[in-house]
Amino acid sequence: MNTLKVIKIGGNIIDNEDVLETFLEQFSKIADPKILVHGGGKLATRLADKMNVEVKKVDGRRITDKPTLDIITMVYAGKINKGIVAKLQANQCNAVGFTGADGNTIIAKKRPVKDVDFGFVGDIEKVNTDTIKLLLKNNLIPVFCAITHDENGQLLNTNADTIASELAIGFAKDYKTELYYCFEKSGVLKDTKDDASIIENINTKMYKTLLEQNIIADGMLPKLNNCFHAIQNEVYKVHIGEPEMLFHKIKHTTILA
Repeated sequence: MNTLKVIKIGGNIIDNEDVLETFLEQFSKIADPKILVHGGGKLATRLADKMNVEVKKVDGRRITDKPTLDIITMVYAGKINKGIVAKLQANQCNAVGFTGADGNTIIAKKRPVKDVDFGFVGDIEKVNTDTIKLLLKNNLIPVFCAITHDENGQLLNTNADTIASELAIGFAKDYKTELYYCFEKSGVLKDTKDDASIIENINTKMYKTLLEQNIIADGMLPKLNNCFHAIQNEVYKVHIGEPEMLFHKIKHTTILA
């Protein structure tokens, strides 16, 4: 069974042009079939400020009203996605940019209103792999932004970590899928102020212990929930760390069953 790498990059890479160019140059050289998923970085917030569109958040999570969705679509699916595709083409890596609406690849539903109305935020219901398989078989590289759709004409802002996890799960029966979360930290840390305190391997039992001891909290929690969701759904391996872990043997965190 062939290996498929699903790689998600965060804002620390997207927001730094030199870092992004270096990453994409190295990414282009990965021989295995691969899918790239990216978030939005800070550009959407900067554009909202320029357009006098208020950025609303609850507990650190963005509320996606109609004006915000318009800005996110312009930035994620336009400026960032097409910029990445163009840079990959410059590295002789034949990439195709996607939202979940393109090829009907990722279907979501609008998050139901409970305590908070998050607006046009999507929770993924299904990944259609058929279109993506055709691309991979013809050595084309899908590049997904953090936007899905509901099959009724509505685009939805969707967490990029979740998109990466669901894509990896969707291909787990056809490939030995490996999921990579690349961000500014060297992995999951025992001490967030000490980059050397990497927890190199975490299994389900250990994860529960780390949660009980409040070693893992805040922004890392949803990322690790996506990791274990992937592992529990036949994804072969999940890695968290700096992007160099893809290209060099450096310490990072590996999630195990």
